[in-house]
Amino acid sequence: MATADLPGPDSLLRRTLGEWRIGLVAWRLLVLQTADPAVAAGMAGFSTYRAHPWRRIEHTMDSGKRLFFSDREGLRREVARLERTHRRLAGTDEQGRPFTASDPAVRVWVLVTLYECMTAMRELSGRPLTPPELDQMYGEFRSVCSEFGLEDDLFPATAADVPAYMDRTIRERLEYSEPVHYLLFDMLREAPAPRRLGRLKPAWPLVRTVAAHTIGALTVADLPDAFRARFDLPRTRRAALLSFILHRGMRVLMDVLPEHRRYRSPLDGIPSTPQPPTASGDHPSAPPEASPVRLPAPRRRKGADSRPARLRTFFRQVLDQTGDGRITSADLQAMAHNVCWPLELAPEREAPVYAAFETWWQQLRSGTDADGDGQVTCEEFVTAMLTGIETEPSYLEQGLHVAVRAVFHAVDIDGSGHLCADEYRTIFGGSRVHPAELNHGFRQLDHDGDGRITEDEFVQAFTDYFTARSDNTAGSQLLGRP
Repeated sequence: MATADLPGPDSLLRRTLGEWRIGLVAWRLLVLQTADPAVAAGMAGFSTYRAHPWRRIEHTMDSGKRLFFSDREGLRREVARLERTHRRLAGTDEQGRPFTASDPAVRVWVLVTLYECMTAMRELSGRPLTPPELDQMYGEFRSVCSEFGLEDDLFPATAADVPAYMDRTIRERLEYSEPVHYLLFDMLREAPAPRRLGRLKPAWPLVRTVAAHTIGALTVADLPDAFRARFDLPRTRRAALLSFILHRGMRVLMDVLPEHRRYRSPLDGIPSTPQPPTASGDHPSAPPEASPVRLPAPRRRKGADSRPARLRTFFRQVLDQTGDGRITSADLQAMAHNVCWPLELAPEREAPVYAAFETWWQQLRSGTDADGDGQVTCEEFVTAMLTGIETEPSYLEQGLHVAVRAVFHAVDIDGSGHLCADEYRTIFGGSRVHPAELNHGFRQLDHDGDGRITEDEFVQAFTDYFTARSDNTAGSQLLGRP
């Protein structure tokens, strides 16, 4: 397909994808994509969606903005970044079948389902796109897809061919795997509270139960007929009524909202050049004081060694990215990905981060994986770390410090040799850590109060976190107060 002009601010594609109500079909999109065996295998082996669902969803939304709301330079940068990421997602699934996220047919399926969900959103709202509008939006969609370099004959030729492509793929390739079932019925029931809930956090168990039931019923009701028929997912009358009310109601709401309230993404797009964090030479204003939400920690006897509890916290909140109670190379690579993602690093700056985390994994595996199964449990990690720290002075330098220094240099974009508060939050601002705790951790490491952390201070903080026997050392509060 020849390179065409990208959709602009007034394009039908941006206006459809940018509306807030696209969220009504977001879970439907995830289910359709995950039903592809290669996507399911990649999620099971590499994705952080179980342990960090909100961060994973945020990354997906950010990627969509970069693809469909950027100029050509920004689009090409995001396509290249996705290709580098997907090359790392390969292996064999639980049935012994090889898979790779770089498979062109899989990539086309993931793309086309996004277009199909946009058209489904309009149809479910009672105001479907007309044939000319479908042709227009499909042309705009394909102009973006052309940058992926995929063969034209893998895509439906026209908008009118999309329904047949969907039905054929559902019949011939999709599977109702465990990740699909988890997305539909279990993920939201187990999801941790989003950090933005603030004082409403105690109500999260009730909120997520209601949300899980509502989103699950809505998603099943909205899935394509062929999908529900093949996998025996009945559309109940109650679910159909829920779908009718939500989609029609949101359409009416969107019609009356002013344009700047109607869209979650600015229609004029995002800057082609990512904005770096605040320069390390700048002195940011003092972080706002807030009532901190303390990280949970088991009760310890006064004077007892606090390292085991801290190491378990680090394992659960930082290392176990896939949330399955053990770590593999995939978890360490996911950590590298989460460092590189918000920074939009060029390949030459991204590669050292991945290499450093692989070095750390090889050290962990060689000294921890006693049974040779390629996995490390929490207790194996704690035992091996304490043993290594006690018996080998250079133990941390051979693994942890390699990764930590790579992170520092990646985040220190201007090469100043310092990190400011914004850069620190970029590294540690996960969904399970309250912003006030991050501010506290930064202040603890910024010994002279100049709003900057040097590389040596950064490395020493991690050293203290792993080695301090009490919680009074500044580095022991790296992830907040114990």
